[in-house]
Amino acid sequence: MEVFLEAFEGPLDLLLYLIRKQNVDILDIPVAEITRQYMSYVELMKSVRLELAAEYLVMAAMLAEIKSRMLLPRSGEVEEEEGDPRAELIRRLQEYERFKAAAEGIDELPRVGREIVVPRLEAPQAKVRKLLPEVALEEILLSMAEVMRRNDLFESHQITREVLSTRERMSEVLDRLKGGAFVPFVELFTREEGKLGVVVTFMAILELVKESLIELVQNEPFAPIHVRARAE
Repeated sequence: MEVFLEAFEGPLDLLLYLIRKQNVDILDIPVAEITRQYMSYVELMKSVRLELAAEYLVMAAMLAEIKSRMLLPRSGEVEEEEGDPRAELIRRLQEYERFKAAAEGIDELPRVGREIVVPRLEAPQAKVRKLLPEVALEEILLSMAEVMRRNDLFESHQITREVLSTRERMSEVLDRLKGGAFVPFVELFTREEGKLGVVVTFMAILELVKESLIELVQNEPFAPIHVRARAE
């Protein structure tokens, strides 16, 4: 028993295989022999209980019709009028052969994932760093003026004047800023100390900024100023 191991994509594919196997010209198909081999394959599919597609049976009927038309005697006039019974089959086989050759040519081209591997490198996750605007001197002076205005509202007479040291106030400010938290600029001033305390605290803050021990930041222009100790 002859077994076909090739996988065919349809009746035209099977016919083309049989023609190539016989090594005959597609324009001169031996219909009787090709029909015999074709029916052997159809019977083989039935015997192994494979699902037989309807187009295989349609092609078998077409081959039987062509074979019968070629066996029946015909006059010269009828033969000239009807032409070769194989003509339509030959045309379909030639067209199928062209498309199959084109598909095989495309399949041989390098393909991503088969012959070509595209390397991928995951980029590290970028962290967005918010750039804070620089605090202008004018902003500091405006905040200082606001502190002075508020201090005038709570000014009181003092009997004795307390001596205030800029260096001591610098240490107090640094103690207040321990932990790296943001502290509002205006909260570093004490109302009860009066204008002298405001001036001493302001000078202490400027000295700390000058020595790069603290920094002044704003979330956006004209927003409240905050103070934070610089990291070591």
